[in-house]
Amino acid sequence: MSTRPALLLLASLLAAPCALAADYLPDPELVDRSIAQQPEVRAAAARVQAARAQARMQALGSHEFEVSGVQQQRKVEDMPGIDNYREWELQVSRRLRLPGKARLDNAIGQYGLEAADLRQQDAQHQAARHLAQRWMGWLRAAAVAEEAERQYASLLRERDALRRRVELGDAAHKDLDLMEVELAQAEAQRLAADSTQHSARRAMAIDFPLLPLPEHPPALPEPDALPESDAVWIGRIVDRSHEIGALAKVAEQQEAVAARARADRFPDPSLGLRVLNDRGGAESVIGVVLSVPIGGRYRRAVGAAEAAEASARHDDTAIMAREIAREAELAVREAGSTVMQWRAMLAARTASTAASTRQRRGWELGELGLSEWLLAERNSRQISLAEIMARADAVEARLRVLVDSHELWHTVD
Repeated sequence: MSTRPALLLLASLLAAPCALAADYLPDPELVDRSIAQQPEVRAAAARVQAARAQARMQALGSHEFEVSGVQQQRKVEDMPGIDNYREWELQVSRRLRLPGKARLDNAIGQYGLEAADLRQQDAQHQAARHLAQRWMGWLRAAAVAEEAERQYASLLRERDALRRRVELGDAAHKDLDLMEVELAQAEAQRLAADSTQHSARRAMAIDFPLLPLPEHPPALPEPDALPESDAVWIGRIVDRSHEIGALAKVAEQQEAVAARARADRFPDPSLGLRVLNDRGGAESVIGVVLSVPIGGRYRRAVGAAEAAEASARHDDTAIMAREIAREAELAVREAGSTVMQWRAMLAARTASTAASTRQRRGWELGELGLSEWLLAERNSRQISLAEIMARADAVEARLRVLVDSHELWHTVD
């Protein structure tokens, strides 16, 4: 294979995951803007700023200068007389971090910042999933409402034609009664579909107010199987999961916290300068003060608790990885199975439409009763609606995989 065809093939494979995302999805720039303005995403961004400040706090340390002072009046009674003296004492001290503790504090802050950043990206991911769900709910409801309107209009034409035949004496009035019942049922279905469509549109507008909705929703495309193997898509979803990454960073942070607790078994000393003025200035003292706490069983217990918590955090990460892997496999398998289900429903719709047409022809020729054709027509209408639902399920299942694998609506990645 020459170089140019190979490059073209590679480019087509890279573009294949998003090939379905051309016509029926909203503008990507509007999607990015809408996702960025979601309250959950803004809150996660604020927590990143808080984590950045906490990382600075960890790097600087909590030890600060302490100033203490004493002023007193000394009264000395002696045989010759009584003397009063003003005396004062001033001390400035600061606790010092022992070597190695600053490195652990920096690591704790950095892991916290990285975890917060991953949580922000996960908030964007969850917003993208929510958008996909709302958008597909609207398209599904709109497609069902359009089909219900088409079915009602078709029955309405049949009812009008049958009414003229009854007036001309070419059909029985009981047939018109049956048609009126069928038309009433279709109208009830149409009204219910319209209500569902309106609710889905309002839910979309409320949850994503910055994403303008077109007056007429785009039509559902014909679903197709995902390119590449299921294992590739499952691997992408797991490898790019922000939830797993955030928990892994939290576990690493907790390990650093445990190491810091073990280091605190040797407490930080306090070093200070002390100045005294006694007997009204007759005596003055300048000295260095060193204070070292004595670690005991409490500090050992703290270290053991933090180490156990670190182990639990790693187990939490493993649990999340297992859940994400399971959900990824189910989502990818569903994307494939729903396409096959839709194809079966499409074949059923084609067959039921043909059967209903033959039944109608038989009724027109007097070979069948109206009730037989209406039964076939009712089955055909139900299968048509089921085909639309299967089509929407297949499109949504594929869209979910594209979003979960970060192939769509993830500009951060």
